[in-house]
Amino acid sequence: MSERNIGKVISVDSFRVFIRLDDDLKSLYKSGYEDIYEVARINSYIVIPIGADRIIAMVTSVRAIDETELGKNKEAIFLTKSARYLVATMIGTIENSGKYIQGVYNYPILDNPVWYVTRQDLDNIFDQKQKAAGDKINFEEDYYLPIGTSPSFSDYKIKINPDKFFGKHAAILGNTGSGKSCTFASIIQSLFDFEFNGKQLKNAHVIIFDTNGEYKQAFQGSKEQPYKNLELVNPFHIDKSGMKVPFWFMNFADFDYLFEPTSGTQAPVFKRALGLAKNQTTATVKKLIPQAYLSKLQSIVIECDDNSFRIKNTIFAELTDFGTEFSKLETDFNKENIINALRDLLKEKSKLTKPNQYVEGTISTSVLTKSSTTIKTELSIYNSSVISQEVAEDKNIDLPIFFNFKELLEHFFEEAISENENSANRLREFVSTLRLRLQSYLSDERIAQPLLLNQTDEITKALAKFISFVLGDFCKVYQSTDTDLFTDFYKIQLAKTDQEKLTKEKPSQVTIIDMSLLPYEVLETITGLIGRLILEFVSRFPESDRGKLPMVIALEEAQNYIPEKNRGDRESIAKKVFERIAREGRKYGISLLVSSQRPSELSKTVLSQCNSFIIHRLQNPEDQKYVRQLVSAANEDILQQLPILPQQHVVIMGDAVRTPVQAKMNTANPRPNSNNPKFIENWTTELPEDFPNYEKIAEAWEKGEKYDPSATKSKEENEI
Repeated sequence: MSERNIGKVISVDSFRVFIRLDDDLKSLYKSGYEDIYEVARINSYIVIPIGADRIIAMVTSVRAIDETELGKNKEAIFLTKSARYLVATMIGTIENSGKYIQGVYNYPILDNPVWYVTRQDLDNIFDQKQKAAGDKINFEEDYYLPIGTSPSFSDYKIKINPDKFFGKHAAILGNTGSGKSCTFASIIQSLFDFEFNGKQLKNAHVIIFDTNGEYKQAFQGSKEQPYKNLELVNPFHIDKSGMKVPFWFMNFADFDYLFEPTSGTQAPVFKRALGLAKNQTTATVKKLIPQAYLSKLQSIVIECDDNSFRIKNTIFAELTDFGTEFSKLETDFNKENIINALRDLLKEKSKLTKPNQYVEGTISTSVLTKSSTTIKTELSIYNSSVISQEVAEDKNIDLPIFFNFKELLEHFFEEAISENENSANRLREFVSTLRLRLQSYLSDERIAQPLLLNQTDEITKALAKFISFVLGDFCKVYQSTDTDLFTDFYKIQLAKTDQEKLTKEKPSQVTIIDMSLLPYEVLETITGLIGRLILEFVSRFPESDRGKLPMVIALEEAQNYIPEKNRGDRESIAKKVFERIAREGRKYGISLLVSSQRPSELSKTVLSQCNSFIIHRLQNPEDQKYVRQLVSAANEDILQQLPILPQQHVVIMGDAVRTPVQAKMNTANPRPNSNNPKFIENWTTELPEDFPNYEKIAEAWEKGEKYDPSATKSKEENEI
């Protein structure tokens, strides 16, 4: 019998074992050759030997049961004695080679001996073995990045494999105040503290959607105590003044979600108007005939063939101006024959009069036929030689092509309506509410500013600048002579002198997008748009470069972006985008890190794609039940601890860790600005007379800004 024996297996199921402790084991400890070992404590481990392998099980329940048995004497006196039992969840196997793997492939039998766990076993479980000199970390297989310590074995660090943690999406879940923000910040900070085979990170791309404006402090620190890796990380904080997403980057799904046209009548007209607007811009750049002019020429052909009162009205009232505008167009196509046909028609104007509301007179049938034939022939030649699928309006609608939003309202809506002349008046009436909605958004600075709806001039290389801006690589496209809003914001960050200053000609490894002051009406649209643009950007890399720009998109308070239940009868546009990233992003190197206090309200599609979970205290029964459904049934016993986890303590499970484990996370330094309010301390302190500065805060509020005393002080000093 082994000296390590503490009991035997009395029951086994697919992931759980029931163990009876030996009767002679009178305490929770057993003395061994080298040390005194713990035997029966929640979250400690036991070993079940199976041949040359050893199954590792985590203790999840300890109980003592009084048993009654018949005495041996004839008087049959009943005696009672207490028997102690353990329930443990089998979590992994130490193979004969000493390697620990997650999972069990060989099961114990009844009466199988059970051993206490030794330091050597713990070294295998927690990857504490010292590597020999010269041995390098295997980034794909090793679990090497310390992110916390074991509460049960304080000498042991909890380590993750970053490639597995980020590579297959991860979720940080827990009640408000349980430490989710600090957990995320400490993991990212740990990455920059660690040396990876002698190298530090220099090309990381972490994009944080900061809903509450708390991560700036975690990665910049304060003026008095800047973040120790400030120069290495070069964090880029994008606040409200820099968070502008050009509206022309939106596809039709984005426009449809934001402006809510009715599907029956408004949406087709809106789609056509957008097509005309974007095609007009494309045509101007590529010197093609804009679609609005082509539509008018086709209309003239139809009227000529009909020889009705419409062609008389067109010749009498519209043809002069249209012919002048058409002649001035700069195109790659020879318009001479079309212009001559229009001139022939215009000569017929002298035969027409308008004594009352109708145009009267007779025009030459032969002229109509000849002009119609000429225009038809030229349009056919034009379509076959110049127009290609690449510039078709339907395709252009989803391409990030600039157009003037005001012209969309004033000109292209009317063009789209006029194309349906038989029902133009009714369409105009049906679309009027949509046009009013668009006009109200254009006039609403809260919405117009972040989406640049009032932008009348095209931004040179806008798409490249915006993508690099969000990814922290703006230094790669920066030209000091440019004057667009992205360049201007970047110049301001370069000119700063405190911890917010950016290092010139160096990428930012962490980008913090402050969403805290964005209007609720555009929050989902902007978040989804940024996510979609990032996905489409990396999906257009050459096949040989796929995955060479891995990045992490962190969704703080993710229930705002990826709710399971739709608000109203419309599906969230951000939810669609991030569900697509959850399904397809991995192959392009995009990882989602989802953080939420209400996991039961999150998209099931996104959470089902997460392979690693860090779970803080959860007290809501619905959330607890939902989390149990997400993870393996083998971890169900471990999750029973969720309601009583202290702050900063978590249960970690999934591919990122060697084995499911409870951990105390490392303390973030600096911490995010998410500390609990100190009520009594503040209530018992004498406050300055000018705190809070109601007037200054109200002034900033009225401007749609956040009050910054340091910025105000600097401005006043400069004025002096």
